[in-house]
Amino acid sequence: MTSTKSTKGTALITGASAGIGAVYADRLAKRGYDLILVARNAERLQTLASRLISENGKAVHTVAVDLNDKAGLTQVEQILRSNPDVTMLVNNAGVGSVASILAADVDEMDAMITLNITALTRLTYAVAPAFANRGSGTIINISSAVGIAVEMLNGVYSASKSYVLSFGHTLQRDLADKGVRIQTVLPAATGTEFWDVAGYAKQKESPNTMTAENLVDAALAGLDQGELVTIPPLQDGEDWTRWEADRRALSPKFANGKPAPRYGVSANKI
Repeated sequence: MTSTKSTKGTALITGASAGIGAVYADRLAKRGYDLILVARNAERLQTLASRLISENGKAVHTVAVDLNDKAGLTQVEQILRSNPDVTMLVNNAGVGSVASILAADVDEMDAMITLNITALTRLTYAVAPAFANRGSGTIINISSAVGIAVEMLNGVYSASKSYVLSFGHTLQRDLADKGVRIQTVLPAATGTEFWDVAGYAKQKESPNTMTAENLVDAALAGLDQGELVTIPPLQDGEDWTRWEADRRALSPKFANGKPAPRYGVSANKI
């Protein structure tokens, strides 16, 4: 099937060869986007690309790189800076762990930080100026429910996803008036290979584990509804609204030059 150039532009998706990333590729192709698919596994990428081209007739390009490798990351950054057709970035690539600090290898944790935080940040910084200059564009960053429920899994993983959530808040502050949309998605347990890599494969069989298809469909529905933060498994959205309102209400209370009375510290006079 011959592809035709999309009027919606091109979505670049990281971690696109399987799981959540592959479902995003399928759904965005169906929505009319051309695609740039980024992942390490070239064979999987090509198989997915061939299927999407056949089914949807959109242009699909693959970039087989490891985002933990500086040269590979730089290659994708350059695409985002220079390709004017890119209208959406889905920062999905990531890795997790369930190991405690006493069992986890620190080099593996460092690699997790590089992928979950550094790569996501650099790719966002690469595309944001182009989107702001055009006055349009969408950045979807995949965080996790453990960015809030931080005690549930590995501490470095949870902290990396808390970073993505916090980063999304500041991106929304900095870019909203530039016409750039930022959505932060917080999946909970999702039935992908993530759990095999993390060392807890049995989680995929839990009735509390969502399919990747349902996760992405809900996330895109949240995007359509204008949500800034989308938590597909959270049944009552007002729970998030109240939690976020309480967090923001607490912030002004930090603006105090005197220690709280509970510490029994006499404030030094200047």
